[in-house]
Amino acid sequence: MINTIQHIKTLFYQDENSNLVQRVFWNSLYIAFFLLPIDINYPTPFFAVAIVSGGINIFKGDKQYLSENKILLLFPLYFLMLLLSMFYTENVSDGWYLIQRSLTLLLFPVIFLFVKEDGLSVRKLFDFLLYGLIVSFFINLLMVLYDVFLFLGNIPPNSSFFDYVKQGWDFFMHVQFSSLVNPGYISLYILLVLSYYLKKELNTIFRLLTVIVLFVYLFLLATESAYFTLFIMALLLLLKVKDKVRRNLLILVLVLGTLVFLSNPRIIDLNSNLNARGLKEVSVNNPTISESLRLLSWRASIKAINEAPLLGYGVGDAHEELVQKYKQLGYNESYEHRYNAHNQFLETWLQMGVVGVFALMLIFTFLAYSMRRSYNEFSVFLALFIALLFESMLVRFNGIVFFSIIVPLLLKKRSILSSRIIRNE
Repeated sequence: MINTIQHIKTLFYQDENSNLVQRVFWNSLYIAFFLLPIDINYPTPFFAVAIVSGGINIFKGDKQYLSENKILLLFPLYFLMLLLSMFYTENVSDGWYLIQRSLTLLLFPVIFLFVKEDGLSVRKLFDFLLYGLIVSFFINLLMVLYDVFLFLGNIPPNSSFFDYVKQGWDFFMHVQFSSLVNPGYISLYILLVLSYYLKKELNTIFRLLTVIVLFVYLFLLATESAYFTLFIMALLLLLKVKDKVRRNLLILVLVLGTLVFLSNPRIIDLNSNLNARGLKEVSVNNPTISESLRLLSWRASIKAINEAPLLGYGVGDAHEELVQKYKQLGYNESYEHRYNAHNQFLETWLQMGVVGVFALMLIFTFLAYSMRRSYNEFSVFLALFIALLFESMLVRFNGIVFFSIIVPLLLKKRSILSSRIIRNE
């Protein structure tokens, strides 16, 4: 028991040269990242503690920072433009609600301008996110298995064992695996952790089992954008393999893995639905239909943008204008569920116009440039960029806070994936 407690203590931030405020800041972030894949309500208080302690650190610590890190000021600029859009929005209450949720885009980048960190302390964010993903996987697995057992209880008692297995498996494969957190966000967390862990050799049983669990989790989430991102990451991995025999083996694994992922029943149902219905209105009763609804959201968003391309509609009115466009186009399911644009660049254009999109693109342009040094680091960029193409990450708190922490750390003078010490000195 004592050894276990001591081991757990080593997982947290323990820099002897740091003060209490710095330790509270990093340990609050660690706990928050552990809870992120489990439920967004749990990590919120710890993010609040991190903001308060980080703010105190700005005033108590050394106020000098590297000039190269001024790129982080693009985030406060983005927040300022979001705030300015309130001047031409009519729905003030909804606008202020999103402004409040977006405060971390202003606060965390400013905090990271002054906070001192080393490579080990920052990489522990990935470790705690990994631990949270493992716990989240087994929680979701138990929840789905419970639903399967309830379903099997309704099967006629004279059914054979084979019937129980087959119908139970079919039910399992068609259930949305993540019910507590949006599958798109969980998939992004998995891809980022995989980018970090695949940089190392799988030379321990724990590391191998961890990667297997993450791949299984990603498969069961059945998020098409994540599948696409994983395929691109695998191609980048192949490019850096020089040995011909090893490369051919990895190509075989890639082909087989692609076939396995595309054989996911939810993906097959999705493609069948798209081929049969195209962009016509569909039902959301089946979770695999979400991708076709995303295409409708993109079409409606572009039509709405064409009517206000320069300034957008303001942060308070953008969503309502999109919902009305759903109604105008006859997208009844999207209108009733009041879906967002499912693309952060389109969402930002609706809110702030072309200037807001330019600021967001500028952030990712600098991110791509700073992470060009290796395939692993560029894979992290791709995971984040593609996620924003398929989700409006900056309208939900779990997306906003994750973006406002991870991307600024990636943009600092040294990448968080670097093995060298990161200092603001």
